[in-house]
Amino acid sequence: MPADVPDEPPPLPGELDAEVSGAETDPNEPELPVAQPVVREEDEEPPDLQPIPEPYNRMEWETDSVIEFVDERTIGQKIAGGIENVFGFVTIIVTLAVLAAIPILNFLSLGYLLHVSGNVARTGQIRKAFVGLKAAARVGSIIVGTWLVLWPVRIVSGFWKDAHLLAPDSSQVNGYGIALFVLNFVTVAHLGWALIRGGKLRHFFWPAPLAFIKWIRHRDTMEEMGDTVADFVVGLRLPYFFWLGARGFAGGLCWLIVPVGVLIIASFLPTGGAVLLSLAGSLGLFAVVLYLPFLQTHFALQNRLAAMFELATVRQMFRRAPIAYWTALFVTLLFAMPLYFLKVELTAQEIAWLPGLVFMAFIFPARVLTGWAVSRAIRREVPRFRPVRWAMRIMAIPVAGFYVGWVYLSQFYSWDGVYSLLEQHAFMVPAPLMGI
Repeated sequence: MPADVPDEPPPLPGELDAEVSGAETDPNEPELPVAQPVVREEDEEPPDLQPIPEPYNRMEWETDSVIEFVDERTIGQKIAGGIENVFGFVTIIVTLAVLAAIPILNFLSLGYLLHVSGNVARTGQIRKAFVGLKAAARVGSIIVGTWLVLWPVRIVSGFWKDAHLLAPDSSQVNGYGIALFVLNFVTVAHLGWALIRGGKLRHFFWPAPLAFIKWIRHRDTMEEMGDTVADFVVGLRLPYFFWLGARGFAGGLCWLIVPVGVLIIASFLPTGGAVLLSLAGSLGLFAVVLYLPFLQTHFALQNRLAAMFELATVRQMFRRAPIAYWTALFVTLLFAMPLYFLKVELTAQEIAWLPGLVFMAFIFPARVLTGWAVSRAIRREVPRFRPVRWAMRIMAIPVAGFYVGWVYLSQFYSWDGVYSLLEQHAFMVPAPLMGI
């Protein structure tokens, strides 16, 4: 046996305590204090495990926390994801343009823009402006896929109509008729199966018959399909966007109705009164233009209609980010001007959505930039230097003044005349008589 291995096993803890207790001690040696166990109530928490206080500002908690993650997607998956995002963004712009041309439904368009601005202001991240890209890409793929799948039906239908006109009693008419009926049935079944599978663009090109057989054999097929459709519709958040846009419309109306109404009334008065009222209305619109974009973003951020009238809060935020505020104001008013050129002639009903498309292409980045300006003001606690603030105030005067002059002159070249003043594209949607 090796020398370093003891012959006897080490004493057990109980035996060791007994030996220690039985050992002789010096009576003159002072007695050491014995540690007593800490008795703690069940509801009492240890001193080093106190609960972490929840931040008083949820917005600050969300913006200050940083989550790191590793993107494990391949290059092909990243390219496919980028293409899907671009496709989704194009779908969103076109959809918003169509909705903007329809009264009442344009509240959805305005609500989405307000939500985008508020989302950027809340997070401080530009990428948060692209809300619902995945769902929009799915809707766009359904529209494009359906359009492509219906082409064979259109072609055969054209052949059948031509044969019916040239030789209505020939056998070719009956042949094309039967072929058209069968093709319609197959096309409807194929479209339904593509939608059930998810509605991606590839689903419209390959029917996947084996997957269809497995789907038919599944017992809970219809229930799962209903749940999927319901989840998709709920995920669109249409009631939220509509209610946000309706309240944003009401708040903007409260700010714009007085100066715009004064300008409209002035156009029906004689020269003397018209000049005075036009000057008063222009000054009022000038004051509103300086603050309304940021009041709308503040409203979307707080989700309170009363926030639309918190002018003092917006003025305080301007002091903390004057350069960002001026930049957002300049871009917002500049990007709203091109749409006035489209009102020289009356737009046909079939292409009424085209002005809305131009509007979305210009005003979407302006909303994003406004949200970015508000986010910078939120994250700063100390106002900028006084000379910088006053320089931005002075530079905002010609910007707002030029826009007000542009809007005032639009009544003389617009198809709608003085009523074109109701369409304030910098703040609302370009729908007839619903522009404010």
